[in-house]
Amino acid sequence: MSDATQIIVDFNLNSELSNWKIVDDVVMGGRSNGNFIINKDGHGEFYGTVSLENNGGFSSLRHRFSLLEITDFKEVILKIKGDGKRYQFRVKDKSSDYHSFISSIQTNGEWQTVKVTLSEMYPAFRGRKLSIGNLASKGIQEIAFLIGNKTAENFKLEIDKIYLR
Repeated sequence: MSDATQIIVDFNLNSELSNWKIVDDVVMGGRSNGNFIINKDGHGEFYGTVSLENNGGFSSLRHRFSLLEITDFKEVILKIKGDGKRYQFRVKDKSSDYHSFISSIQTNGEWQTVKVTLSEMYPAFRGRKLSIGNLASKGIQEIAFLIGNKTAENFKLEIDKIYLR
């Protein structure tokens, strides 16, 4: 097996955030509020509040990019520090697709290196699993983090690096 890696994101104090977008439940009337910055340590920081008001309950952070070939890779490695809450890591093979391929991540309040096996990422749309098979694409065009634990809560997820291996 190859030890080759492909960096998707490696944050530093000069990182450009223009291809990152917050999508909260306000798109459907909710009141959640997510934000994304480069913090003083040079990490991406996704933070905010999830509200259940008006049938809300999620905040997401999305990053779109040109098609990235993934056929030589088995997993995505996330170097993250969460707040002890559960998040979803999502990918889209086509940014125009409605569905995403999802892996659930439990953070522990410390820096973690999380391995997400690409072939185990399952398809879902608006919280419902789809019957179209797990991720088997040759490429991806979007990655995302989503918090939506059916709980009103504050959240904070720091991101250092994301790469394929």
